[in-house]
Formats: sequence, C-alpha cells, structure tokens
Amino acid sequence: MSNSMTIARLRAAYRAGELTPAQLMAQIRERSTQYSDRNIWIHQLTETELQPYLDALAEKSLDSHPLWGVPFAIKDNIDLAGIPTTAGCPEFAYTPTENAQVVQQLIDAGAIPVGKTNLDQFATGLNGTRSPFGPGRNAFDPQYISGGSSAGSAVSVALGLASFSLGTDTAGSGRVPACFNNLVGLKPTRGLLSSTGLVPACRSLDCISIFALTADDANTALACAEGFDERDGYSRANPYSNQSRQYGYRDGRLSVGIIPDDQLKFFGDQAYESAYRGTLKKLSGLGFEFVEIDYEPFNEAALLLYEGPWVSERYIACQPLIDDNPEVIHPVVRAIIEPGGKPRATDLFKAQYRLEALRLKCLKQMEGLDCLLTPTAGRLFTVDELHEEPILYNSQLGYYTNFMNLLDMTSVAVPTAFTDADLPFGITLVGNHFSDRALLSIANRIQQGLKLPLGVENEAPCETVMNNQPVDNPERIDVLVCGAHLEGLPLNWQLTERGARLKQKTTTAPVYRMYALAGGPPHRPGLVLDEQQGGAIEVEIWSVSTAEFGSFVAGIPAPLGIGKVRLSDGSSVSGFICEPYGLEGAEEITALGGWRAHLAGQQ
Repeated sequence: MSNSMTIARLRAAYRAGELTPAQLMAQIRERSTQYSDRNIWIHQLTETELQPYLDALAEKSLDSHPLWGVPFAIKDNIDLAGIPTTAGCPEFAYTPTENAQVVQQLIDAGAIPVGKTNLDQFATGLNGTRSPFGPGRNAFDPQYISGGSSAGSAVSVALGLASFSLGTDTAGSGRVPACFNNLVGLKPTRGLLSSTGLVPACRSLDCISIFALTADDANTALACAEGFDERDGYSRANPYSNQSRQYGYRDGRLSVGIIPDDQLKFFGDQAYESAYRGTLKKLSGLGFEFVEIDYEPFNEAALLLYEGPWVSERYIACQPLIDDNPEVIHPVVRAIIEPGGKPRATDLFKAQYRLEALRLKCLKQMEGLDCLLTPTAGRLFTVDELHEEPILYNSQLGYYTNFMNLLDMTSVAVPTAFTDADLPFGITLVGNHFSDRALLSIANRIQQGLKLPLGVENEAPCETVMNNQPVDNPERIDVLVCGAHLEGLPLNWQLTERGARLKQKTTTAPVYRMYALAGGPPHRPGLVLDEQQGGAIEVEIWSVSTAEFGSFVAGIPAPLGIGKVRLSDGSSVSGFICEPYGLEGAEEITALGGWRAHLAGQQ
C-alpha cells in the first residue's frame, strides 16, 4: 500500500478520478484498526473532525495546490487547532485555537491531517517506548522499537496511513525512526521551518522534521512548510542556493566523508554492521568516492547534548510539572530532565566555548566533501531491551545523531538495505546548514540507484515518479581557467583566497584557438571558439563558492569575460573567453596546446 501513498501517485489517482480524498481517509481509518498494536495515534481525527478539511478542498484547485488531498500525520507536540496537544503527557494537555505555522501552511497547500501521533514524552528519547500511550512499535516487526521520539509519525507513513508526517528532531528524532521504518527522514536546517506552535524540547536546537517515502515527497512537503516567521525568534530566511528549485537528481562524481572502522560502533548488531558495509559497496558502484574523516570531534560535540548544560532547556520546557506534579512525568524522562535545573551560567558558557572549537574542527574536515555519510543508528533494539536498559541503549541510539543541531548542520536519513531478518537499515547524509536541497538530491540519487521498496512492502517497488532533473552542488560553481589563473601562476590567488578548489585538469573540445594577448603584466591568453580550425587546449576546472563568484567575475578585465566553454568529454562549463576585438596585436599559440607551454617557450 505504501507505494500508492506517494504524493505523485495520489495526485495521479485523483486526477484520473480513481479516488477521492473522502474515500482515501475512510480507507486509512479502516486500515488503522489493523495496527492498534503499534500504538501510533494519540488522537486520530473522527469523520466529523475531518469533514471541514474535506469540504475546504472544494475551494482549492488540484493544479495550484501541491498537497491537494494528501494525508499527513502530526507529532503530538505540534499544534493542530481544536485537537489537544499532549506532548505525550495527558496532564500537560491543552487545546490550541490555532494551528502551528507549519501545519497551517501544509493545510493551505491542500494537505489533510489524519491525527496526532505518539511520541517519547516531551520528545525526550530516541526509542519511542517512553509514553503513557504505550510503546511505539516497529512497522515491520512489533517486537522491535519504532525509534523515537517521533515514533507514531514514522510508523504511520511506513504503514501507508499517511503520505508524509511531521516529527521533531533535537537529538535524532527525525532520523532514527526513519532508519527503523524504511523512510526518508529530513532534519532541516534549524529555523527553516517555523517553531511557532511547537512544544519545545530544547528551544534553541529544535527542528520540526519530515518523514516521507521518497526524497521527492520530502522536498515537496518542505517546499510547502518552509518560510520565515517573524513570531519565531529562531526563524531563518532560506538562501537562493537552498530553494526548492535546487532539488533534483545529483549527478556526477561525489566525494563523501565516512567514519574510520576504529570509530564505528554497532553495539553488537552484526546485521546492521553488515548492512552498512554492503551499503558502502553499492554506493561505490554508484559513483560515490569515500574519504575517511576523524569522528572524534563530532562525537565530543554529541556528548554535550545530554552531559552538558543544554539539558536545562528540557527542564525549562516542563518546569511547571516538575515543580508541582512531577509524578505524572514518565520516570525515565524525569530522571533525565530533573538535573537540568542545576547547571550554572558558567557551565553553559564553558560548554559553548568548547562547542565552537569543535564546530571549527568538524567543518574543516568537511571542506571539499559533498557530504558526510554515517550509519543512522548502530543497532536496532527490541522493545523489551529498551525497557530493561532505557538510558544506556537510548544513548547508543544517538551515537551518530546527537551532534547535528549543536553544530548547526543539516541531515537526511535514507533507507539503503534490509537485514537477513527483513528489517530496514539506512544511512544519514550530513551537510552544513542550508544544504537541505543538496542532501535531498543525493538521497534521490541513492533511492533511484538502490530501488528499495517504499515503506512496508513485500514486493519490488511500484513504478513511481522520481525527479530526474540533474543538479550540481548549488553552493558552488565550476569555473574553467586557461591562463594566469592556472595553479601556481600570478593570478591564481584570486581563486585560492576565495576558497576555490582545483577539481580537474583537462582539455577543451578541439574547437578553440588560443592567443597571447597584447599588454601585461600579468600576461594573459584569449580563448576563441573556432569550429573549423580550432584545437584542444589544456585547462583547469576550479570550484568556487557562489558567494564569491560574483566578486571574482567583477574583477575580470576586458576583453576577457565568462561564457560557456566545451570540454573534451562533451560537457560545458563556465569559463574564460575573449571578445574578438581583443585579438588585435595578439599572437596565436593554439599549436602549443596551452598557456603553460607558451610560458615555457618564453623562458
């Protein structure tokens, strides 16, 4: 059933008249009764509560509303007007009169809320068992945990009860449940989605997250949900390089960071270790080139989340209950949160100083990489195991996730394998903030390359539309240089001081003539297209950040400029070209094959 719940397939069914939103919601209510043992819902909307959303679709066009008739689930620490928000604690419950900003935007785009989902109480946990509404159980095998804290949100999508869902992610709650339930889990850049209407866990770190069957669907939901919100002090405007139009199919060679073997941890789960190593082998065949990084600074940052003063934010979020009615809080949650009232301001500043130092170390290692790749989780536990050892095992679930928001990074969890017991495994792609579309585009490439079933499926995945628009890294631009900007030559500093990186030494297609221009120093060549009498010219391709590209181009003097230059492999790249008038007094050097050969002849 999961495949038919992708946004594209639902919209196609609506357009063809094969299905109506009312029929779909009735089917979801019926199917939900089959999965009562999974403890998915805290409140599933009744027919009466759903009717206003169905009625509103009559005033909305399918063509202009990208989520028309698409069902979605909402973690029960996010407000849905008229429905109690419990945060997994009945005594905390209140009934909001307004939707959370993100929920409102999704409804405006035509989406239909199915209900409020179960969670680790106050979003404190990565396993889904810390709830008075029952432990969240895995979509594939109820003996295993769903992952948390966004337990019900993930399971609802995996079982075909929603097309996508909203979770939250402070320590990994938008990624661990995705891994355990064969889903894409997007932890957006902090502040990209408004937190207005969200019960905070750690307000300075919280993200509303998205679970979906495909990278396509995650991008569509993100496009409808994102937007600056002046009511949210942590809201951030999205730059052009991270807009929805930058999403597609990430093509070409990819340089990807991985963790060395001696820093990997699978906590005794040989099936997950085998799935991870098999994943790397498959991705290597899909054009991924792996570079080992030192994971220690990432791990040290991760430890600060619960062993440092940030636990005080969780204390603030539920302080009234801790002060007046602590016994209603889940005992494990209370044991984690209560010490949060003790750290001093000096502890926070010391931790922040260390965190900034760690951030620099981590970002330095990611320079030149398209992303970092880690296992999403090292082990899949049973529910009974989490009940027996709730603190230690939960901590192990966060080994690869807890650093993310502290370091202001973005990540996407992607399904990549099944174990011999048919349990899902996945990896997480990591990038700096505002790399959401770049990471989703790589996730799209992985999904199309591995072709796993979507959600809970016993057969090969049905045909589903996946975005095949090729995209490059939206934060960088490839620039071809052929003269004084070549490595080691007089103007190369204009690239290196802008942080540009040498990607490739190659030649143009055999259709260019090169001239040594008059004037200087520095002496410069001019490259001119000539389909009949041209030759192949040695060139270099440099990668320049989009933020620096404009100032680089602005400094190029006439008669030179930037245009499209063809390479020997048939591709085109932005590079130096010369206006014809600049050839007056110039010496043709095409036969030498490049500027370096010309310089050698001048010595």
